[in-house]
Amino acid sequence: MVGNTEKSIPERSMISMFRRNILRWYSTGRRTYPWRETTDPYRILIAEMMLQRTKADQVVNVYDEFFTTFNSPDAVIKCSDGRIESMLKPLGLRWRAKNFKKASQALLHTFGGRVPDTREELKTLPGVGDYVAGMVLSTAFCKCEWAVDSNVVRVFRRYFGIPTSREGRRDAHVTEMARIYSSSRNPGRANLAIVDFTGIVCLPRKPLCNSCGLRRRCNYFMNLDDKESKGKAVSTKSSINTVRGCIDYD
Repeated sequence: MVGNTEKSIPERSMISMFRRNILRWYSTGRRTYPWRETTDPYRILIAEMMLQRTKADQVVNVYDEFFTTFNSPDAVIKCSDGRIESMLKPLGLRWRAKNFKKASQALLHTFGGRVPDTREELKTLPGVGDYVAGMVLSTAFCKCEWAVDSNVVRVFRRYFGIPTSREGRRDAHVTEMARIYSSSRNPGRANLAIVDFTGIVCLPRKPLCNSCGLRRRCNYFMNLDDKESKGKAVSTKSSINTVRGCIDYD
């Protein structure tokens, strides 16, 4: 283990092995969504803003409607707040509708209509925090940028057996692990692999341990006493694609 101020993080080689294994799972277990089939940073940014605290399957129809109506930040600015609120209502994001308009205004007036490609600049946009910024940078720009949410914390805590605070996502050692994890030739694919893995296999409750290809090295699985409680097998089929223009390997 490598010492970190107050906590310890796994060796880089262990995190790299975890990444290789989860990418191997992702090659056949990945989910397909329209925002994963584009390299347009604006579309990816809007999708990630929609995905906050919202299931991806709920976003699909709203995403399609949004970009059928608005093909640029300028089109969003010209639309009424009520129209945007109505469009986002199915996501439970009506109260955040103003962020979409303010972010579009900032993109147009501050960044010349382009999505910025640094974490610091992205975080100046209303509604954009570290997680959204990291996902946009890694998937739209293929930059080695970390993204930590509760799902990342959960899989790190279970697999590596690390201690975390109750929230976890602001823990320095978790962020450092995510930095190492995303240091890949395809950081976007690596980050998306965790998104899908934690949504399909490493669930918050009743994780499907018996169908998990990572279980033999997983601290959570190895420390379960009741073998019957280790989940039921699941079969997930999906296409293998190159994601958002990035190189399709670790």
